[in-house]
Amino acid sequence: MIPEHKIQEVIERVDLVGLISRHVELKKSGREWKACCPFHQEKTPSFYVVPEKRFYFCHGCRASGDAVSFVQRYLGKTFLDAVKDLARELGVDLEAEQDPSMKERQQIKEATDLAAEHFRAMLWQQDEGRAARAYVASRGVSEETAAAFGLGWAPHEWASLADRFQKTGMLEWAAKAGLVLKRPNADGYYDFFRSRLMVPIRAPEGRPIAFGGRLVGADEGPKYLNSRESRLYNKSETLFGMDQSRDEMRKRKAAVLVEGYFDAIGLHQVGVRHAVALCSTNLTAGHMQVLKRAEARELILLLDGDSAGLAAVERLAGPLLAAGATARVALLPQGDDPDTFARRVGQEGVEKLLEGAHPLTTHLFASLLPEGKAASFEEKMAALERLKPVVGQVPMGLVRATLFSAVAEHFGWRPADVEAALRSKVPLPKPAAHDAPPSTPNRPAPPLEKPPPPLECFYVGAVLREPRLMARDTFRVCDELSHMGLRMALAHATSGHGAKDALFESTEAVKRGIESALRQLPSDPVQLEGSFLAICREIMVRRIDERLVYIKRATEQTPGAFDLTEETRQLLAERVELLALKKRVLEELKPASSGTKAPMQPV
Repeated sequence: MIPEHKIQEVIERVDLVGLISRHVELKKSGREWKACCPFHQEKTPSFYVVPEKRFYFCHGCRASGDAVSFVQRYLGKTFLDAVKDLARELGVDLEAEQDPSMKERQQIKEATDLAAEHFRAMLWQQDEGRAARAYVASRGVSEETAAAFGLGWAPHEWASLADRFQKTGMLEWAAKAGLVLKRPNADGYYDFFRSRLMVPIRAPEGRPIAFGGRLVGADEGPKYLNSRESRLYNKSETLFGMDQSRDEMRKRKAAVLVEGYFDAIGLHQVGVRHAVALCSTNLTAGHMQVLKRAEARELILLLDGDSAGLAAVERLAGPLLAAGATARVALLPQGDDPDTFARRVGQEGVEKLLEGAHPLTTHLFASLLPEGKAASFEEKMAALERLKPVVGQVPMGLVRATLFSAVAEHFGWRPADVEAALRSKVPLPKPAAHDAPPSTPNRPAPPLEKPPPPLECFYVGAVLREPRLMARDTFRVCDELSHMGLRMALAHATSGHGAKDALFESTEAVKRGIESALRQLPSDPVQLEGSFLAICREIMVRRIDERLVYIKRATEQTPGAFDLTEETRQLLAERVELLALKKRVLEELKPASSGTKAPMQPV
């Protein structure tokens, strides 16, 4: 990925007049340049280049854009190729200027993709994957479900994957991803995962970012082994199964949280498709943000009914209360875990258990102090000690005060006494060093990415949902997009990679903008097309109005009709053409349903 600020630098450094004059005979016209349009046949010049604004436009065929879009359209280049060609000509070394962390992230992506494909192929090989397939079947996972979750197999050999990376020249990338390790006493690398059923951990867009491996047919090593964190994978911001669960979460406005990968897989197989699993033992603010973006307003903890499940409630309660989340607890019968329970009772039985889940604080207080007010003093003090780590994570404010009142009610004490007893705070854990990107000496931090305009997010979101809509963009609104991140996402999606891959490659700001737009756009194809036309119309009209405002300011000091300069005459002529263009835009982009409007909610 090319950083957005580097693309902007290329556009700002390009001599737009010099670039276009190589292909078109331009003539000076005031502060602008004009010519017969290179994109359609005409006798009277209607193609203008505006150097101070760094864009061109044609009143005849409505072509417009910047230097990159001109190279794209005139020379038939892709967006990325156009940027690279211009950068090479200007002497801007995009590779050297690229943020090292972004470059490393891209390398890890490619290595992880290759590993996921390798593991998947090994699982379905007739002989090699036989033991792993038998284990999958013993867990009650069907071949269809295994394929949907991308399960794979890491063979017993020491360097099965390392050899493949060696052949593709990606060995160093695989080492950065933690997929291979350097041999301690010899040259070369060996596989990190061996003799393991592999479970890909995916980003919400569906692309693998890490792996969990379950030991099968061997005795050496821990039962479960997970990828280490990397530029691509942060377990405190990742929930297993989000790629499979997002649609159902949005529909139900709720999520089911379990602690194991196979627990989530088992629930999905019986039809409980809003289940996700932690990739670590801790629930973090990052996880809560992931759920919030998926519109999960309620979280149901589905946990084992043994002492480990009860301890998990105490461990998870602090972050949930700190986030002000609506949470309930559903405990399984003794001896069951979510996937075995789901296989035994099916979707109906699981849904019934979830419906009977108790509010988090109700369950927490009942498990810490079952007898409530009737408990002994010693029991109450012991319960308060167990509550301290929970309360220590809740910040000062209404939630904390309400929590003290609820504890006081259950214990039969005054809120002030409870607060005094719980006053000693447990310090919040500090972020791990890997949570913050390492600084690079003598390299200035890249500029902060500007948030994408909401209307442009709606345009890109509509095309990502239904690529055929690009054919309805008769005014080439795609060339009017001002945000480089959105243009890159659009270019990625329309080059055959697909919407999910385009989102995965995007920066967080762009991803959030597009995802918000996708949630607000209609799903019905006819309504979506109507909204898309309304969005195109709105963007074009705004661009035209911006130019009209400029012309008004430039000509409002004109002394009189007989004293007009050539430049002023050109601007006034352009104003007439722009008004005519605006009329055509409003007429031609009028949706079939007159009630259709462009979605305008903030992104």
